[in-house]
Amino acid sequence: MKKFTKAFLLMLVLVLVLAACGDKDSDGGKKKDDEKEKVYSIEDFSNVKTNKGEAIEGGSLTFGLVSADPFQGTLNWNFYSGDPDAQILQWFDEALLTWDSSYVYTNDGAATYEVSEDGKTFTFTIKDNVNWHDGEPVTAEDWLFAHEVIGHPDYDGPRYDATLRNVVGMEEYHAGEADTISGIEVVSDKVLKITYVESNPSLITGGIWTYPLAKHIFGDMPVKDISSSPEVREKPIGFGPFIVENIVPGESVVLKKNANYWRGEPSLDEVVVKVVNPNVLVQSLEKGEVDLVSSFPVNQFPENAELSNVEYLGNVDRAYSYIGFKLGTWDKEAKQVKTDPNAKMANKNLRKAMWHAIDNDTVGKRFYHGLRWAGTTLIPPSHPEYHDDTNPGAPYDLDKAKELLDEAGYKDTNDDGFREDPEGNELVINFASMSGDDIAMPLAQYYIQQWEKVGLKVQLLDGRLHDFNSFYERVGEKGDDDPNIDIYAGAWGVGIDVNPDGLYGRDAIYNFTRWSHEENDRLLKEGISDKAFDPEYRKEVYKEWQNFMIEEVPVFPTLYRSVLVPVNNRVHNYAIGDGTGVYLYELAVTQEEPNPAK
Repeated sequence: MKKFTKAFLLMLVLVLVLAACGDKDSDGGKKKDDEKEKVYSIEDFSNVKTNKGEAIEGGSLTFGLVSADPFQGTLNWNFYSGDPDAQILQWFDEALLTWDSSYVYTNDGAATYEVSEDGKTFTFTIKDNVNWHDGEPVTAEDWLFAHEVIGHPDYDGPRYDATLRNVVGMEEYHAGEADTISGIEVVSDKVLKITYVESNPSLITGGIWTYPLAKHIFGDMPVKDISSSPEVREKPIGFGPFIVENIVPGESVVLKKNANYWRGEPSLDEVVVKVVNPNVLVQSLEKGEVDLVSSFPVNQFPENAELSNVEYLGNVDRAYSYIGFKLGTWDKEAKQVKTDPNAKMANKNLRKAMWHAIDNDTVGKRFYHGLRWAGTTLIPPSHPEYHDDTNPGAPYDLDKAKELLDEAGYKDTNDDGFREDPEGNELVINFASMSGDDIAMPLAQYYIQQWEKVGLKVQLLDGRLHDFNSFYERVGEKGDDDPNIDIYAGAWGVGIDVNPDGLYGRDAIYNFTRWSHEENDRLLKEGISDKAFDPEYRKEVYKEWQNFMIEEVPVFPTLYRSVLVPVNNRVHNYAIGDGTGVYLYELAVTQEEPNPAK
């Protein structure tokens, strides 16, 4: 009952804030809490921790995995699907290649690479001291094996996409027409050669699968059983700086240092990863129960900005929030989307009207204090060379929304305040949204309220929010689309490669809208064509793609995001973001116990 009351009060706050953004309170006086009205900029934050004091040898650190739900526990890069699992994976496993601040692969990682003159054949060399946690070497066979598993017809993960299909012989292997992948050659124990069908600019910015799979552990296991096996769920293995010692499913993971880590022995003896509910996160930070976290709810920042025992790091997130429209289903046999021209949300004027009805700018400023801001296109500003900051998207405009609906034939024919569809039938739109912190419900209710203002009847799916795991299962992460969902509120991390094919391509299982279009196919292909090696040409292609997606509106962005991470003052050598040159094995503390807030 308390939880409901708190959510209800927050909903009222949001509605009032968005309805009236003046500087006066109800009795005409100035607002009492100026701090809550302050708007911040992510540019005011550093992404590298300031080191204070001297680091000690050893010690234990607690990492707070901020989530309202348990983590799934699919703890292998080749099979995981959700960010909570990735937050755990980063501590004990890693990619064989690393990248710089421009998202280009370097030779500073666990493997190096050379490229042939035609740009199609890559020769990788795994460093001699790169070993699995059980002491077995990470080999070229392991890297090949990962490709074979992902390409296998019985593979049940989400990784079989354009990246894998670009390997010569992969499609024949996947179709059962070949026993091996002809484009991959094991040259020696530590040397692998991969030939790609097409050389394209994405190859060196994320277009290579860089996560091996331990063949000595999984080699005799049926592919269909790997993702649910104890070797993935209960005793996962990697070659990263820490070793998994104990797992409490969905709740916590205890890791000890990998003394034989290839970069060098880690400074810390132990890392504890534990799930922390966003609603109690501040208390955990104040008490020193967690040293650093996966992310901090930016709506809570103003009232906690002066927390004495932490330093806040900040960065532009490689992510955005969005509203998606269900426009078809996933064809499991063909392994591609099957768009339905008669879907409830098929009219793009309806979709664009729903975008115009949302005041994302005000939501970002008043609810997230400027640390989230209105999304305009589907390439976020984390990729500034490709993000089209001149495109306004579909700005808040209720009159325009109503005009579009009128033009499309959505009219209130029975004077009940809600529009019927063009055939005169009742129109009820089922909206799926995730649970989370205290903002989740009021934000979902705000969307519903705004759509009601333009005459659309929208209701929460099942009358409630859904936890992270069940939400993504129902929107189709395994290919099973819930027919009761018409629209949904999601969020995407976009990866290091700007190529959006993995989210919006015809063959992408993550294309949850199940929307396809020949022009989309063309633009996505052009973005990784030979011509796209010219950065200016590629920029123009993705500029055109961003505008095309605004016109078609299979999804629309709501908010771009920043990442805020409070870090306890005792922590040394920590950074967030890409290409910082600060690695987890260097992480250290200056004292045995965390600093509580004063």
